[in-house]
Amino acid sequence: MISTEVTHITVVGSGVMGRGIAYVSAVAGYNTVLQDIAVEQLERAYAEIEATVTKAVTRNLLTQEEATSALARLTTTTDLPKAVAKADLVIEAVIEEIGVKIDVFRTADAFAPAHAIFATNTSTMSPTEIGASTGRPEKTIAMHFFNPVHKMKLIEIVRGLDTSDQCFQTICDVARQMGKETIEVHEFPGFVTSRINCVIGNEAMKMVQEGVASPADIDKALRLGLNHPMGPLEMVDLVGLDARLRNMQYLHEKLGEVYRPAPILEKYVKAGRLGRKSGQGFYTYPQ
Repeated sequence: MISTEVTHITVVGSGVMGRGIAYVSAVAGYNTVLQDIAVEQLERAYAEIEATVTKAVTRNLLTQEEATSALARLTTTTDLPKAVAKADLVIEAVIEEIGVKIDVFRTADAFAPAHAIFATNTSTMSPTEIGASTGRPEKTIAMHFFNPVHKMKLIEIVRGLDTSDQCFQTICDVARQMGKETIEVHEFPGFVTSRINCVIGNEAMKMVQEGVASPADIDKALRLGLNHPMGPLEMVDLVGLDARLRNMQYLHEKLGEVYRPAPILEKYVKAGRLGRKSGQGFYTYPQ
């Protein structure tokens, strides 16, 4: 029987998405453990979460008391078995590679309580395949958060083949507690947003390599002409060109030619132009 009471959440992976999920979890009132294999990464993540909390106070989004309480609920560790030992919900936010995700959940399956729900923050991959690698496929689901997590309102909740109704409802409840809106998606490669977003971004990259317009003008066209809050090339720099390439390769394999990565994307990744995190992508950023 799946518990509908979630008080302890473990987030695995302290990159941009993991630290954002840990922030909204702690602010929402959950006892939150952020786990990563690298101490330095955890230190950077905690410092960024502290800065986000401070900014929220200055903008009157949190009181000082709420901020202090949120940080008191957040701990970090490099020990995955210890991190999941008391978890009611484990949210994985590691690299978008199915083998790495499965390894995380197999370890979590061995050490997490029997009632714990497993959620993957994948944008494209199969919660069914991940669930099948554990002893709890009915308790496995995808929670696709969006970057930046503390600002973006949507979570795509993606059922696997065996995901139970109770698991789905519990995740909906957690998402609402985090202040998010949800949509229900039945598993198919790319879900809803990634299928559409990858096509738009890929077409924008093709236009750059064809010399149709500059990255800045393409982004401006979609912001002002189509009312997108962010241009597609700005977005791919934000999420990381390497992450987008992995998504495109996966969707190309599963859904066909329309998702073949633009050659310029592959070239930039080979050159180390990964976007904001490397200082250069389709734009240049101070480091």
